[in-house]
Amino acid sequence: MSNILITGGAGNVGSALAKQLAKDTSNVIVIVDNISTGSKDKVPKLDNVVFIKADVNNYQDVVPVFGRYNFDYVFHYAAVVGVARTLENPMSVLEDIDGIKNILSLSKNTGVKRVFYSSSSEVYGEPFEIPQNEQTTPLNSRLPYAIVKNVGEAFFRSFYNEYGLEYTIFRFFNTYGPNQSDDFVVPRFLRAALKNENLFIYGDGKQTRSFCYVDDNVDSCIKAMHSEDQVNEVLNVGSDIEMTILELAKRIIKFTNSKSEIVHLPALKEGDMARRCPDNTKMKKLLGRELVPLETGLDKLIEFYKN
Repeated sequence: MSNILITGGAGNVGSALAKQLAKDTSNVIVIVDNISTGSKDKVPKLDNVVFIKADVNNYQDVVPVFGRYNFDYVFHYAAVVGVARTLENPMSVLEDIDGIKNILSLSKNTGVKRVFYSSSSEVYGEPFEIPQNEQTTPLNSRLPYAIVKNVGEAFFRSFYNEYGLEYTIFRFFNTYGPNQSDDFVVPRFLRAALKNENLFIYGDGKQTRSFCYVDDNVDSCIKAMHSEDQVNEVLNVGSDIEMTILELAKRIIKFTNSKSEIVHLPALKEGDMARRCPDNTKMKKLLGRELVPLETGLDKLIEFYKN
């Protein structure tokens, strides 16, 4: 039996993680979310899942949660996310540093065994090498969101060095799934294609990304939770199949037999990195199976949308 806290658990990845962890009915899963970008509708309706609306950036808001539950593990996933949202709200992004400090301090003071941090591929900035490797690729963060993730990683390492609080850092690359909002490219393109509406791309569409289905993300994170090899380590979590955004749009149109057309918008002034693709060697070894192909993931999304 484990008591597990997931901050930001009303979001795409956090809610999927909660659902999977709750399959072990001896676990008690506590979700804390301020519902600024998540939704309570995404929280699994299960007897061993508890939802508490609270803001982790406010110490007084979150300290009673740690007082009530004796957590064994903490997944800190709460953050302002989305390129446009983070660029429009830089101060809110920087306030997430308070949440990082609060979660680490309370975890340290209440005997949490290990803390897990959802960092991001954004810490790599513009890539010096592809694929991007946990050990060799320099971190050249520039935007507030990327800087905060980088600072967060430093805090997790520092709490281990100073207090012995063990951690695992997940650098998430694009993760899509049923509970992802239309702020993100895969659900936005797919929903538009299903309605035969235009697909809008910023710039020429030659910027590359890789797309990881949420089940691969969650399974990797849970395996890392049970792996001694991932204690005090950094793990890239994402697909290693790199494609342009233009190729993604074309594949979705073809896959859905859509009559949609691709429309190019002016390129974003900042935040739209030229290339993204992880070295996921460690992830694939940990997962022990093949990753979900894009078309299989799209099928799962379409079925979810129908229901």
